[in-house]
Amino acid sequence: MIAMQYAITLPADYDMAIIRRRIAEKGHLLDDLPGLAFKAWLHAARGDRELPGRDNLYAPFYLWRDGEGMDAFLGGSGFATLAHDFGRPVVRTWIPWQTELAADLRSAACATRELVAIPVHADLAELRAAEAAAARQDRAAGALAAINAYDPTDWTLLRFRLWSTLRPDLAGGDRQVCRVGHVSQPH
Repeated sequence: MIAMQYAITLPADYDMAIIRRRIAEKGHLLDDLPGLAFKAWLHAARGDRELPGRDNLYAPFYLWRDGEGMDAFLGGSGFATLAHDFGRPVVRTWIPWQTELAADLRSAACATRELVAIPVHADLAELRAAEAAAARQDRAAGALAAINAYDPTDWTLLRFRLWSTLRPDLAGGDRQVCRVGHVSQPH
């Protein structure tokens, strides 16, 4: 599996209804995309009273079953359209350590993403075990999805969660909180 995300920060005065409309019009098109475990169509709006964000943001998150599906998507017409509309974004990828997923993620309303630097001398086996336990604990606490992954190019740890309710209580520090406009997931 491969976790993937790109984030497009939009101007402070950007009409976020454009992003919500884009999600409503295009979200279903990826519901059965080959190789995709799921795509969470994420967005955040500056000034959102229920889920305060620092920036206007469009930041889809993907979990791929394999590199072949990811490659086909990045080389396909959908991503080309996104790159045409917003410029080609930097695409982050992570290798999952633990993926705890509910069978149906489509009721997700909120996502949290945290990126943490892995200390230079950290025991990776111990860290992996601790992160797996944290993912299971968050699933038991109500997360629909709990993914912990790492990027060995810059040694960062990703903690990604999907929640069925808005969770402004989880915002802060390096944790980003976004609304989920749609979840594309095979039926």
